[in-house]
Amino acid sequence: MKKSKSLLLLLTLVLAVGTLLAACGSNDKKNSASNGGNNATSNSGEKAANSGDEKLAADQTLRINLSAEPPTFDPAQAQDSQANTVLKTMYEGLTRMDDSGEPQPAAAEKWEIDGTKYTFHLRQDAKWSNGDPVTAKDFVFAWERVLSPNTQPAAPYAYQLYYLKNAQEYNEGKVTDFSQVGVKAIDDYTLEVEIVAPTPYFLGLTSFYTYYPVHSSVKDDDKWAVDASKMIVNGAFTLTNWIKGQTIEVTKNENYWDKDSIKLNKISMSLVNSSATELASYQNGELDRVGHPNGEIPTDQIPILKDQLKDELGIKGIASTYYYEFNVTAEPFDNVNIRRAFAMAIDRQAIVDNVTLGGQLPAFGYVPPGIKGVNDEYRNEHKDDYFTENLEEAKKLLEQGMQEKGYTKLPEITLIYNSSDAHKKVALAVADMWKKNLGINVKTENQEWGVFIENRQNLNYQVARAGWTADYNDPMTFLDMWVTGGGNNDTGFTNAEYDKLIAEAKSTDKAETRDANFSKAEEILIKDNQVLMPIYYYTNVSAEKPYLKGVVLDFSGGVDYSRAYLTEK
Repeated sequence: MKKSKSLLLLLTLVLAVGTLLAACGSNDKKNSASNGGNNATSNSGEKAANSGDEKLAADQTLRINLSAEPPTFDPAQAQDSQANTVLKTMYEGLTRMDDSGEPQPAAAEKWEIDGTKYTFHLRQDAKWSNGDPVTAKDFVFAWERVLSPNTQPAAPYAYQLYYLKNAQEYNEGKVTDFSQVGVKAIDDYTLEVEIVAPTPYFLGLTSFYTYYPVHSSVKDDDKWAVDASKMIVNGAFTLTNWIKGQTIEVTKNENYWDKDSIKLNKISMSLVNSSATELASYQNGELDRVGHPNGEIPTDQIPILKDQLKDELGIKGIASTYYYEFNVTAEPFDNVNIRRAFAMAIDRQAIVDNVTLGGQLPAFGYVPPGIKGVNDEYRNEHKDDYFTENLEEAKKLLEQGMQEKGYTKLPEITLIYNSSDAHKKVALAVADMWKKNLGINVKTENQEWGVFIENRQNLNYQVARAGWTADYNDPMTFLDMWVTGGGNNDTGFTNAEYDKLIAEAKSTDKAETRDANFSKAEEILIKDNQVLMPIYYYTNVSAEKPYLKGVVLDFSGGVDYSRAYLTEK
C-alpha cells in the first residue's frame, strides 16, 4: 500500500495539468501534490510586491481566519502553526525566508561567516514599535530567556538553540554563566554567534520564531505575551486588538524599518473553529483567504470546490506529516508489540481517498517528501518501508503484546485530538478501523487547543493526534525532537543510541555521515519502537480571492502575510 516514487510522480503530473492553484497561499494558477523542495509560491502570483501595473484597493485590510487561538505570543513559548502565522507579522529575526525558501537580510542587513563563527550586522534604522532601537543586546536577552533553566514553563523549542556553543550545557545547568554561550553583543549593532559545528541551514534557523528578539520590557512580566497593550514588537505589524475567542488584529507598524514595502494597513483574523463556517464566510465575501495553514476547508467540500473555485482553490504537497503518537509510558502502549499492532491495522489509502480528500499520500515513515537528502530528496533515498499494513500480523502482535503484559482484556483506550472537523473525521475513521480489524473499542475525545497541548506535554494521554511541519529544510527538523527530554518529545520515548546518532549528526557537516545517522534514527523511531503511527503526508488546501496578491508559501506550508496586498476587485 506504500506509495512508490513512480506513483508520486504520476500523482504530481495528474494534478499539475489541472486548473487548481498551487495552494497554501499560492496563486500562480499551477497545482501539484508533490512536495516542492525549496520552492515556494504565492497564490497571488510569483511577485510578492506590487508589480506597478495593478491598482491597489483603497481598503488594505486582509481578512483571514485562525481555526485555533494561539495560546501565547511569546516567541520563547510558541510551538504551533497558529502562533507562527501571527508572529511572522509581528516579529522579524536576523533573517527571513524569501519566496524561494532562502534566507534574506532582515533585522541583520549583512553578515560574515568564518567557519563556525557568524558576525551579524544589524540595521541601524531598525526600531521596536515603541521607537526604541533594535540592538544586538535584544537578541542576547531573548536567546538567554529561551535557554535559561529558570524559564517557566521551560521553552519547548530550547533545543533549536543548541547549535550555539555551550547552549545545551547552559540549558541543562551544566554551565551557569551565560557569557560562556556562543552569542555576544560586540556593540549595539554587531552580534557575534559561535556554533558548535558547521551547520548548512543555520542562517535559515535565524528566521525561526524561537530566534526572534524580544524587548527588554518583558523581563519579570509573566503576562506580557497575552496582553496586547504590552506587546512591543519589531516586525511589520503590531498587535492592536485581541478579543479572546473572537478576533485578533494586527496593524501596520509605522516604526518598521521596511514600512514602505508593506501595503496592508491591517490584518483582521477571526477565531472560528468550524471549517464550514470559515468556507461560508469566504463564499460570502467576508474572508479573503481560507484553508491551511491557519484555517480549514471542509474535506467533503474539496471535490465540489475543485469545480466551483477552480481559479481560487489550490492543493500543494508540503514537507509535513500527519501522525498519531503513543505515550510509551502509559498502558497499554508501553508495549511495543501493541503499538505495532495498532499502526498496522488501519488503511491509510482509504483515509486519504475517502476522508481527507486533498491528495495526501499514505505515510509509513516520519520524514516527509520535500526534505533534502544527499543527492535527492531524503524520502527518495530512504524509502518509508519501516512497517506495512498487515491485518493478520497485527492480530498476532496484539495477542503477543497482551500476553507480555498479562492482559486478558485491554485497558480502556482514549484517542485525543484538538478541535477540528478534519481531525474528528480522521479520528472516527481510525477508531472504526481499530474496532473492525482488532475488535478494540477506542474512545475519541476532542480537546480545545491549549488543553490538548498541555495534556500532550504532561503525558496525560494514551494516543494523540499530532502533526509536524519542517522548520528548515533538513531531516534534522523532524528527528532531533525525539531525543531524551526533548522539548517537543511528548511521548516519553528515550533511547541512548538514538540520542547518540542525533548528537553525532549535529556535530559534523559530512553529508554522508549525517544521512546515515538520520536513516538509522528514523528506523529506531518507527521500525524498532513504533513510537509514532504515521498516517499521511500533508497537502495544503486553501483558497484565496483573485484580488489578493503577495501571500508567500514556503516548502513546508508556512505562510507569510507580511508582504501581501489587495488590488481592486
